Formats: sequence, structure tokens, C-alpha cells
Amino acid sequence: MHVEAIKAKYNFKQYACCHLEKPGFIMRLSSLLILLAGLGMIGVPEASFASSSAQKDTSAFDQTIREWSAGDPLVRRETVDYPTDASAGTIFVSTVERRLYLVLGDGKAMRYGIGVAREGFEWAGTMRISMKREWPDWTPPAEMLRRRPELPRHMAGGPDNPLGARAMYLGSSLYRIHGSNEPETIGEAVSSGCIRMANEDVIDLYERVKIGTVVVVQK
Repeated sequence: MHVEAIKAKYNFKQYACCHLEKPGFIMRLSSLLILLAGLGMIGVPEASFASSSAQKDTSAFDQTIREWSAGDPLVRRETVDYPTDASAGTIFVSTVERRLYLVLGDGKAMRYGIGVAREGFEWAGTMRISMKREWPDWTPPAEMLRRRPELPRHMAGGPDNPLGARAMYLGSSLYRIHGSNEPETIGEAVSSGCIRMANEDVIDLYERVKIGTVVVVQK
């Protein structure tokens, strides 16, 4: 099936949870749709990706994300020296460096590239991960809807969802560490406060951390 026909049939749209969508996403989405079709995944209803209490098998889609992203010139995660007194498992977010560090212990950390808040939406503080979701649904908050009334009131989790493959919610705030359907924004200051990661990186981080993990955001 032609990519444009797939888009029309499954009503793929481009949204960004924290800023205006960018044209580069269309090409990336087209590549992803071709991969989905090749894997025989096109035809699976979007509802199957929605966040719910029911168990769902997303392993095939996760693998697609890893393969799709393998050639992208993103900031690659790597183990780096990171002397700190913090316990292993603590997350430090450097909004100046636009990097996230997961403390591994023994003076080491896993470093990831991230997208951070744009001017006027910066924040700093310490929170804990209060909830984790795979292929999360997205409900734009009222403040965002006032700024961008054209946004949907709710979007089920899936490949066109701006929260990406995983989300880790911070305390009782509206902030999250989440994936992105716009990987080209990693390393930029574009969001309304959330920390965004490439999907393959947020999957990796999600598997390493647990609810209760301390997250320190530094300006």
C-alpha cells in the first residue's frame, strides 16, 4: 500500500506535545510507515497501542523503532565518567548541556541526549518518577489547549503520538521524561517543560529505572 494511502486510512497526524510540528517529521513518519508495512503491522488498530491496564505486546513495534532509528545522526547514549555522591539509579538532567545522566555507580553514568524546555518554560528541582507508561496516551493540559486550540483533546498511544514510545511521569506535576516523534529536536530547547528523548533512548532508560527514582533537573 502506498504511504500516502496508509496515512489517509489510519488518519496519521503530526502533533508535538510541546511545540509546533516540524516538516522533517513527515519524511521520518513515511520511513516508519514503510517499515510498519514491511513487518505486516499496518492494519493493527491504533487502539492496540493505547495505554491501559490491559497487557499489550509492543515488542515488534519497539524493534521497529530501534531499526528505524539505527541510522539517524542522533546524540548516542554512552557510558561516561561521572563522579558523584548520589546513589546508583539517580537521574540528573543538565538543561545547559542538554544531556541526561543515569548514575551507574563507581564514578560512571549513562549519558543520553535530550530536548529541554524552551525560553520561558525552564524549571529546576528534584522529583521522583511516580508513574511509567509504555506507548502512553496524551491528553494536552488546559494551558496548552488555550495556546493551541487546534490540538486534539485526547490521543491514544501510538506512532503518531508526541509522547513517543515511553513516558516516565515526574511527581504530581505535568512534566515527563518521554520519547518523541520528532527525533531531530533532540539537543534543542523546544518543549514546554518536559524532557524529551529519542525513542530508542527512552526505551533503554525506561528499562533501567523504577518508580520512585530520584530525578534532579539542573538549570
